[in-house]
Amino acid sequence: MKIMSVDYGDARTGLAVCDRTEFLASPIGTIEERNAQILAMKVAHMAEQYEVGEIVIGLPMNMNGSEGPRAQKCRAFAEMVECVTELPVVMWDERSTTVTAHQILNETNVRGGKRKKVVDTVAAVIILEGYLDYRRKKKASAESDETDRT
Repeated sequence: MKIMSVDYGDARTGLAVCDRTEFLASPIGTIEERNAQILAMKVAHMAEQYEVGEIVIGLPMNMNGSEGPRAQKCRAFAEMVECVTELPVVMWDERSTTVTAHQILNETNVRGGKRKKVVDTVAAVIILEGYLDYRRKKKASAESDETDRT
C-alpha cells in the first residue's frame, strides 16, 4: 500500500510518499498554504493523485514526551484531513526531524532559497521512513510470533 507523510507547517507543508512495497520513501513536494482547511483539501488532492491508502502526519512532541500547543494544532489538522480524505490518518512522533533534515542538507551542501524549499519535504521523508521502519518491525515480530506458535 502507498502511504503519504505530511510535515505540517504554518507556512509550508512537506509531503512524501512510499512505493507499494513500503520500502522507498520519496519527497513529492511542498504546499505553501496558511489556511488549514484549504491545506487539508490540497493534501487530499495529493493523496488521490498518488493513490495512497493511508496518511501519516508528523506530531511535534516535546523532548519530554508531552504535547504542546503545536501538537494540538497538528491533531486538529489531522482530523480535517481524515474527514476530507476518508483515509486512515496516523499521527507519528516527529521529534528532531527538522533538525535531522537540516543536518542532511548541510552534508549535501544545499544552501539558501533551495534549502528553504526542500527542508519540509526532507522532514516528511524522515517521518515516513520512521513509520515504515516501525511497520516492518511490527510485521516481522508478528511473523516471528506466528512461527513460534507452530
